[in-house]
Amino acid sequence: IVSEILRLNEDPNVQGLALDLPESLYSSKVLNAVKPEKDVDGLSSVNLGRLVHGDVCDCLVPPTVCAVRELLEDIGGKKVLLVGVRGAEGAALQSVLQRQGAAVLSCHWEAPQLQSELRHADAVVFGSMKPHDVPVSCIKPGATVINCAHHPLPEKHSYGQQNNPAAEKTVGSLAVAMRMQNMVKNMERWIQSQQYRKWDLHSLKLQPLSPVPSDIEISRAQSPKAVDVLAKEIGLLTDEIEIYGQTKAKVRLSLLERLKDQPDGKYVLVAGITPTPLGEGKSTVTVGLVQALTAHLNINSFACLRQPSQGPTFGVKGGAAGGGYAQVIPMEEFNLHLTGDIHAITAANNLLAAAIDARILHENTQSDKSLYNRLVPVVNGVRGFSPIQLARLRRLGINKTDPKNLTEEEISKFVRLDIDPSTITWQRVVDTNDRFLRKITVGQANTEKRFVRQAQFDIAVASEIMAILALTTSLQDMKERLGRMVVANDKKGQPVTAEDLGVTGALAVLMKDAIKPTLMQTLEGTPVFVHAGPFANIAHGNSSVLADKIALKLVGQKGFVVTEAGFGADIGMEKFFNIKCRASGLVPSVVVLVATVRALKMHGGGPNVTAGAPLKKEYTEENLQLVADGCCNLQKQIQITQLFGVPVVVALNVFKTDSPAEIDLVCKIAKESGAFDAVPCNHWSAGGKGAVKLAQAVEKAANQKTSFKYLYSLELPIVEKIRIIAQKVYGAQDIELSPAAQSQIDRYTRQGFGNLPICMAKTHLSLSHEPERKGVPTGFILPISDVRASIGAGFIYPLVGTMSTMPGLPTRPCFYDIDLDPITEQVKGLF
Repeated sequence: IVSEILRLNEDPNVQGLALDLPESLYSSKVLNAVKPEKDVDGLSSVNLGRLVHGDVCDCLVPPTVCAVRELLEDIGGKKVLLVGVRGAEGAALQSVLQRQGAAVLSCHWEAPQLQSELRHADAVVFGSMKPHDVPVSCIKPGATVINCAHHPLPEKHSYGQQNNPAAEKTVGSLAVAMRMQNMVKNMERWIQSQQYRKWDLHSLKLQPLSPVPSDIEISRAQSPKAVDVLAKEIGLLTDEIEIYGQTKAKVRLSLLERLKDQPDGKYVLVAGITPTPLGEGKSTVTVGLVQALTAHLNINSFACLRQPSQGPTFGVKGGAAGGGYAQVIPMEEFNLHLTGDIHAITAANNLLAAAIDARILHENTQSDKSLYNRLVPVVNGVRGFSPIQLARLRRLGINKTDPKNLTEEEISKFVRLDIDPSTITWQRVVDTNDRFLRKITVGQANTEKRFVRQAQFDIAVASEIMAILALTTSLQDMKERLGRMVVANDKKGQPVTAEDLGVTGALAVLMKDAIKPTLMQTLEGTPVFVHAGPFANIAHGNSSVLADKIALKLVGQKGFVVTEAGFGADIGMEKFFNIKCRASGLVPSVVVLVATVRALKMHGGGPNVTAGAPLKKEYTEENLQLVADGCCNLQKQIQITQLFGVPVVVALNVFKTDSPAEIDLVCKIAKESGAFDAVPCNHWSAGGKGAVKLAQAVEKAANQKTSFKYLYSLELPIVEKIRIIAQKVYGAQDIELSPAAQSQIDRYTRQGFGNLPICMAKTHLSLSHEPERKGVPTGFILPISDVRASIGAGFIYPLVGTMSTMPGLPTRPCFYDIDLDPITEQVKGLF
């Protein structure tokens, strides 16, 4: 019985459970197996506890108790005797009658005082069959007698009601009606639970210290809410989250169906000016902004961030959870493993890589007949195609479903992909910075029949599967995108896909949990989605479409979803608009453009900034001229934003070395250059309180009328789309295609991929292709060395120069400082 109850508890199509069992089986184990929200009998300990405590709105009153209450009219001040009413039902009945003002006494049939109590009771409720040897002739004349026994009492017992036979009542039919009423109430409650819920979020208090401690010390000093508590506060249902530990949970995509009619909130993108190698704090601004909106202005908001790769975490960059008093917590969980999405991508990516080499090997060493017999084996005497093999036959124009009916020519077409090894673009990945994997040789074992080829490893987040995860809109869409991934060409120059290799379903299985965004929280207890982390050069560098869509439903029409684009606005923001917004159909309300005095001084002619080296005095002392000269880059990035018709608010990320005059100058120039507003921010040292003015500016800007537009039409030729980005965004005079680039463009156009958006792979340290050219370079020719495609993700990516997809470790990596306390199990030294 319990097993069946537990099964029905998890059935989303069952909204209520009613138990009809022999009385001996109504044990607490059985009653409490029913989920409280499905307990239409109201007999579980949770429901009973709510009833006893007076929380009548949050529980269902047991049907028998409801029936007794209906039959006992106006019992205030009267004495009610419960005889043989036991267990949960008895406790519930006693509580309800006492709340109505009755004096309630309970006793069993063998009680010595039973006859005395019967003479004085104004109402008697029998809860079980009366033993034959118990006389009831002494019931007070005119008293109301109610029979709640599960089986009818013998008609010969009139309980002394000869003078008032109308007073004898049974609850049978009425209890059935009350149970039906409970079922209706339960269904109404379920329907109500499916509607959008107003947030009831309780922020966590911050007590910023000065000087500001390390990020991990700040993170450790705060006690995060349990993630199920946070989920309930923001309107998530219990069956919409999958909890990972205490502070992380996956959110199921079913929420999008539940809230499909809920209007979206406001959509805010955080981008930046061309950064120094140190970064200018876009993640910190993103977190600070949502902390200000929700914890200080009481406006619903969600931050949507990328998941960081572990490669840079142990390499040179450190963590990526924001910083200071504007970060995601716990930061070590954010930066390490999280919920395993990157591991799932690694497994899926490498399964596909293994399938490519294995298929080439088998085709090289077997006849058509042998391949066919192995690809379509006889199982239990029956030979049949799998669904993915039937799909391949249809693509080949072979409309047959019986393996025995294929001709030799059709068999050959079916079994041979004829992959040209020199055209393989799919690489293996690992989530570790390992420079010695940048070029490798595979197939050197004797078992691989001397099939040797050069290959390479990329870092896991460079996998096209990561880009697909970030752009997909549903499980079905992800599966289709995975199948469309082009891994090589055949010897006739036609694309070979993951679908051709028959691996699409397996890839989808490996990614089925990774597609769900991960819920975490900021230092001030406001919600954050962490999901996907594609490269910002060879991919689009934005967090997932699904996280944004779910968050936009949860915040409500007046709420805000704040997401971040990688690198400067010329790269991350341009890709956000032209690639991500096309995939999602979402329209942004505001762009927050992050700038720092430090970066502006660099663009104004300041000395080089190097990660890990102390800043030169030009960056630590007031220098208004350098700042003024460097604002040209800020002005250019504002102009780029205006190309898309979206209002821009400049967030000046303040450092302690910035002077008031420098801060005022930047804000003045930004406003004069077309920014809706420009606001200095101190969230790093003060938390959300330091970004309240930014939040207010963003709220005002979001109410402005926008005229959002894409930069180019997808129908334009690939070359023209590249040229538009180079000229209008980067400020190039023109582009120059290498012969290899032109050849690839011609090939992709022939193969039918010419209508995809463009994802430029270019240095983020300059508007041009030369990292050392700061400010706003002009008159340059942008060289396109090669052009590649991520067909599953849905974009063409031209390479401007060479792009490394596998970082290396420096002389002194971050891992020197990272350690684990074996007693407390706390991580040390993680930035």
